[in-house]
Amino acid sequence: MRTRSSSNLIVESFTILKRRNCRRSKQIVEPELQTIVETLVDTMADTRTMSELLQAPTKGYGDAIVLPAILAEKFKLKVGLLTLVTSSQFHGFERDDPHSHIRWFNKITSTLKYKNVPHDAIKLMLFPFSLEGASRIWLEKEPPRSIHTWEDLVSKFVNYFFPPSKTTNLMNDIMNFQQRFDETFSEA
Repeated sequence: MRTRSSSNLIVESFTILKRRNCRRSKQIVEPELQTIVETLVDTMADTRTMSELLQAPTKGYGDAIVLPAILAEKFKLKVGLLTLVTSSQFHGFERDDPHSHIRWFNKITSTLKYKNVPHDAIKLMLFPFSLEGASRIWLEKEPPRSIHTWEDLVSKFVNYFFPPSKTTNLMNDIMNFQQRFDETFSEA
């Protein structure tokens, strides 16, 4: 079956007159001649069916986190552990502290030990469950297969939600602090 878009198109050479805007100008402007030449459009025969053409693309939806190989047999994460991780999620609000979230997450995951399962693999598996809202969107927007280790994840997470510029601004606020003449020390 051949569709209209897959046919070869040959367009002869022709001339289009192009006028310049002369509304404000009192000069007489000659029309400019512009020639357009289209050549043979070489299209390949598309053998996909209409239902295949209408399907949404599935490439490019990979997870950002690459999990290391787990050698353990019959390894499962318990539902209670997922409940514990999701009980205090990081939302990415201005008042949320990414450093304290990482410390809290490390405390929870430090209690887990599985035979033949790397500790970083457990952390990388559980971390997406500890995110909600803007922080989950951040993780979904990370390029596919861009996070390979726990250190990569922590570095990207902290640098996004607590960038170095924020640290610099806070340090400048502290260094430039001055007590006003009409306020007490405790008020300042």
